[in-house]
Amino acid sequence: MSNPYFKFKKFTVFQDKCAMKVGVDGVLLGAWTPLENSMHILEVGTGTGLISMMLVQRSNAFIDAIDIDKQAIFQAQQNINFSPWRNRIQLSEISFQEYVQKTASKYDLIVSNPPYFVNSLKAPSVSRTQARHADTLSHSELIELGNQILKPTGNICLILPVKEGLKCYLHALELNMGCQQLVFVYPRIELPAKRLLLHFSKEDAVTRVSKLVIETTHRHQYTPEFKTLVSDFYLNL
Repeated sequence: MSNPYFKFKKFTVFQDKCAMKVGVDGVLLGAWTPLENSMHILEVGTGTGLISMMLVQRSNAFIDAIDIDKQAIFQAQQNINFSPWRNRIQLSEISFQEYVQKTASKYDLIVSNPPYFVNSLKAPSVSRTQARHADTLSHSELIELGNQILKPTGNICLILPVKEGLKCYLHALELNMGCQQLVFVYPRIELPAKRLLLHFSKEDAVTRVSKLVIETTHRHQYTPEFKTLVSDFYLNL
């Protein structure tokens, strides 16, 4: 799903001005991620900056956003420059591995809509391959490295396909991380879940498991719970 008019509360991004690509996964993560006591956030793999721009308006946080793709950083900077929150988002073209080695920061929250294909056919474009494949940063590595730069009360929030998400969940448990929430996301009620929203913490937790259905039995007819979650961000839904 994409929409050329994406509302940032009192600010609207138009695709003829900004390179803002709006997809369901990013919108879900940006709208769902718990932000309580999150003043310093890191987004890994920012793409066009969508999730960072959603989180910054839902909080008083300062956000560091990184990506290894030069063109993605260029597009994200364009989008952020058109927004009222340009002073609260800092972009860097750098891999997460290198960033963890160099940074002295500790984060309240790390958020990512990471590449999700593992050992699958590559796209012809290098940037598209990086955006869709987990070869340069595995999901396990994302959790392990993220854990190193979290504050003791810090959290990691991700969205992944269900199979990869469950593997990531098991790996986080092996690292003695707590899982606060698992939300199975269904495209429609009669279809199997396609995505998993995951909320990890450094603290022990009893995992809350729930589900979210995006559409009713008809295309583009959205469920009340989905509308409630994302309505602040769409002009038309």
